[in-house]
Amino acid sequence: MMEKELTIGVILKPQGIRGELKVKPFTDFAEDFQGIKRVYIDGEERKVLSVRIGAGAVFLGIAGVPDRNAAELLRGQELKIPRSDAPEPEEGSYYIADLLDSELYFEEGEFLGKLTDIRQAATDIYTVQTAGGEVMFPAVKGLILKIDLENRKIVLDKKRYLEVAVL
Repeated sequence: MMEKELTIGVILKPQGIRGELKVKPFTDFAEDFQGIKRVYIDGEERKVLSVRIGAGAVFLGIAGVPDRNAAELLRGQELKIPRSDAPEPEEGSYYIADLLDSELYFEEGEFLGKLTDIRQAATDIYTVQTAGGEVMFPAVKGLILKIDLENRKIVLDKKRYLEVAVL
């Protein structure tokens, strides 16, 4: 089942004295924030008043945050948007929220485990809960053979997995 909301970033800290927020984006491109008109913080809808991008961060002005003190209270909060506001991912790209809790199998049908986390890096790092514990691996080329969002199933190349996984 597709998530109703998508987490698009986390508030790092206040920026300046006028209530602007420094945000770590969870999107592929910080520029994606420029089209966002509203965000949800702790379930409350807030209108986006301004967006600046720089140094790998996004700087947001949002309604109801008039000064640095108000911005400080939001430190560490996640920014969410309704799924309906999000653009469709490009072919071969997926929202992390849609992949989490997928079951991972090798191409022969052998069950590996359940996807519990994806950390964004130069190459995304997948964390899988297996019968033997937690395993991490980079989503390198040739490893993921098929993603079936509807059935929450990801098929991996076993040989490639054994080359890159941190067991």
